[in-house]
Amino acid sequence: MSAAAHGGALGCESAARHLGLWVLDVPKLHVWMHGDRHQYRHEEKPCTCVAHWDDAPRRPGFGLPSVPRVLLQLFRCRGRERFFVALESARRQGLIDASGLRWLRARLNRSGRELVDFSRPDSDSGLESLVRLRLRAFGWIIRTQASIVGTGRVDLLIEGWLIIEADGRANHESAALRHKDLVRDANAALWEHVTLRFDYAMIVHDWDLVERAIVTTMSTRS
Repeated sequence: MSAAAHGGALGCESAARHLGLWVLDVPKLHVWMHGDRHQYRHEEKPCTCVAHWDDAPRRPGFGLPSVPRVLLQLFRCRGRERFFVALESARRQGLIDASGLRWLRARLNRSGRELVDFSRPDSDSGLESLVRLRLRAFGWIIRTQASIVGTGRVDLLIEGWLIIEADGRANHESAALRHKDLVRDANAALWEHVTLRFDYAMIVHDWDLVERAIVTTMSTRS
């Protein structure tokens, strides 16, 4: 294991993924190092690992940092968006409790504390969290995992009428699932809801297009 070869354990985004939190692609290995340990270099190839040093209490063996500490590392190392999607994933799965949130909030700056306060435990995927965070500036009322008459549960509902479906990479690819999605969208239209459906690549890599589509659609009822 590369983290152990360094004299540490998985940290930050690498630990988050190992713990089952929703994360974006992790291009590098993140290693949690204690201040009283030595860092060892890889012998086989150039090392591209990211080391996270602190003097937190040791965990047994090469145990992972706690979920609150993983999230703190994420915020400091990877920024607001990656922190936020992992935070809501942790809350959804019950991996961080009220005391953990208080511990985390006390160690964040103002920007990080605002994200903790804005987070919710009902987001079903990181894509939903990402969309809601990016649309925050518009001031719309956005519900997560909302139940729609005649349609069922939808990913996001903006101002009570615009449905946003965030289709993950592994979902909605088969003909049967695609047909089911079309039926849902048609039923939503019968109840005067408009549906916009975006996949992982669009939300993560082509956000400008996604945002323009949402803003333009919202302007039709303003």
